[in-house]
Amino acid sequence: MAAVSTAGPSTKLIVPHYCEVCSLPTEYCEFGPSFSKCKTWLESEDKDEFDRLWGEGNLAARIGTLSVEKQEKIEADAVKAEKKATKKAEAEAKKKGETKIIIKRSERTKRKHQTHVQNLELFNIDLKKAAKFFAGKFATGSSVSKIPGGGEEIVIQGDVGDDIVEMLKAQVGVLKGAPADQVTRVEVKKKKAEEEEPAA
Repeated sequence: MAAVSTAGPSTKLIVPHYCEVCSLPTEYCEFGPSFSKCKTWLESEDKDEFDRLWGEGNLAARIGTLSVEKQEKIEADAVKAEKKATKKAEAEAKKKGETKIIIKRSERTKRKHQTHVQNLELFNIDLKKAAKFFAGKFATGSSVSKIPGGGEEIVIQGDVGDDIVEMLKAQVGVLKGAPADQVTRVEVKKKKAEEEEPAA
């Protein structure tokens, strides 16, 4: 008796097209923050894919029975969302440009120091990974601690500020992406203990 074939999942390989503007699959560009830029890019880069998604026949099928007023509202909302996303990206870029990586040296005792590194997270650096990286690099204690005013910093045992600046310049390991030209060095000296009163 011949085996009966049953329908199963398709084994046809599907290769998605990814947009270079928003990095989403091209079918989802309309839900991203830069829809009009995505359409312009796709039309210039891959006309067949553009026609498949936004050709007159396909577009009419997608819109269906929407009124002209509804279509205009959807397009206006997309433009508004795109402007908002662009403005937000520009604000974040400006903030990054103005932010300084603070490398602070503090005294533990007369001979021992700690190095504090702040604001690395604003440049998309994972503080825990960076602390582990510093601990291995300098063979010393390194941990993430909270700052009294809010936020976190990396505290490294020892005076390693100069080494960290060099590592930032070389874009070593997890520090890739953190700008070496936006570093501020701070020296924090331990307050001297009050002099003991002379014995009577």
